Amino acid sequence: MESYHSFTYTALGAALGVYMAIATVIGILSIIAMWKIFTKAGKPGWASIIPIYNIIVLFQLVGLTPWLLLLYFIPIINVIAAIVLMIMVSIRLAKAFGKSSGFTVGLIFLNTIFILILGLGDSKYVGIPE
Repeated sequence: MESYHSFTYTALGAALGVYMAIATVIGILSIIAMWKIFTKAGKPGWASIIPIYNIIVLFQLVGLTPWLLLLYFIPIINVIAAIVLMIMVSIRLAKAFGKSSGFTVGLIFLNTIFILILGLGDSKYVGIPE
């Protein structure tokens, strides 16, 4: 019985380690992509590594007021606000780079891949649509 538990904990630890390694790689790729996106839009790239400030800069980049960030601090409302604001930012970010609604869907569902395409590709920041 003792060996069964040690095997279970070992397997669980290995799975957790793999998960953390993948999450770290995705996080680093996201930071690199956002750094490039900010730079293309004329914002400082280092802003992508500062928590909360990076969201403020992203909101400014897509024409949203940074005051919307306060919605993240209201219990229960924050869950709904996070989803709605993520969709709004995705729509506006695609438009700010002159991309189609199909690209917006990609930003919503495969965010890391599509921000890498925006940041590392030849996309140009065209500004906030009127």
